[in-house]
Amino acid sequence: MKKLFLLLLAICSLSVNAANKYDNPDTLFVARDGSCEFRNVQDAIEVCRAYMSYHKVIFVKNGIYKEKIVIPHWLTNVELCGENAEQTIIVWDDHANVPMQTVAGSSASGPMGTFRTYTMKVEGSDITLKNLTIENNSARRGQAVSLHTTGDRIRVIGCRLLGHQDTLFTGVENTRLLFKDCYICGTTDFIFGPSTAWFEGCLIENKSDSYVTAASTPENVKYGYVFNNCTVRAMDSSFMGQGGPTMGDALGAPKPNATKCYLGRPWRPYAYTLFMNCDLGGHIRPEGWHNWNNKDNERTARYLEYNNRGDGAATTSRAPWSRQLTKKEAKEITMKNVIGWEE
Repeated sequence: MKKLFLLLLAICSLSVNAANKYDNPDTLFVARDGSCEFRNVQDAIEVCRAYMSYHKVIFVKNGIYKEKIVIPHWLTNVELCGENAEQTIIVWDDHANVPMQTVAGSSASGPMGTFRTYTMKVEGSDITLKNLTIENNSARRGQAVSLHTTGDRIRVIGCRLLGHQDTLFTGVENTRLLFKDCYICGTTDFIFGPSTAWFEGCLIENKSDSYVTAASTPENVKYGYVFNNCTVRAMDSSFMGQGGPTMGDALGAPKPNATKCYLGRPWRPYAYTLFMNCDLGGHIRPEGWHNWNNKDNERTARYLEYNNRGDGAATTSRAPWSRQLTKKEAKEITMKNVIGWEE
């Protein structure tokens, strides 16, 4: 009897320790039409091993994936790569005023609030998102996040982030993010949060008169948002987003024009935002920056510009509490110095 028990114990141990067939650097493939092993992006994420030391690619074929996705904090070195940024679309439609009773498994009362509305949440570190559209296409009834990040060393390359209010939430201080060659659009405060983020060569579009950024950089963090070689323009009603209309537009969503926008307002007193070498459209207000109706913010907010161009780049009427960098100061603002690596 004892020998039988030991044998069963050994078999159970072997089963528990058996290699996960996905525990390797091989690429996983996702296709909504069922032509690949996975039909849903989240299903492919779930089979990845925790704390991988190797690079794991999840390749997502063209299609519309109506999913609310979480890349959990125990996943590292994952690359989520779409086949084509304009045709590989991950979309959800929560907004801040959705009742909590409609959320699966929730018994809470009241509205959902901003921070549960994401279409995709990236908790893991060393994660790359590439060639994807991540969209929150909810009705314009409150804050609605498309991409919410909490991990460190996240790279977002060639992606389209589509939404209205609060499109991109960079959610944790002292985390470092890179957005390269991305398209980001929204209405109010559509790039917001406490992280340190470098935006390189991105196209930023205002959908209505409001604010581009609402940084909440902590006092003890040297850098917040740096936009370099970016274009900031008003969305033309005849051209709803780079690469064609969004799902929301196809359903007949409003097509507003923006004519009076601010580069930013401080969500927290020490907000840091810098636009340098950027093309700023004529919809940017002459004063450029807003104090969020609090004069005290003018003493602490770190709002900076350098070497910008375009109809919205004139400095003569800028808010006197913002600042133009000197050439010497600008030389110190490099991708390596701000986020710790270069592309």
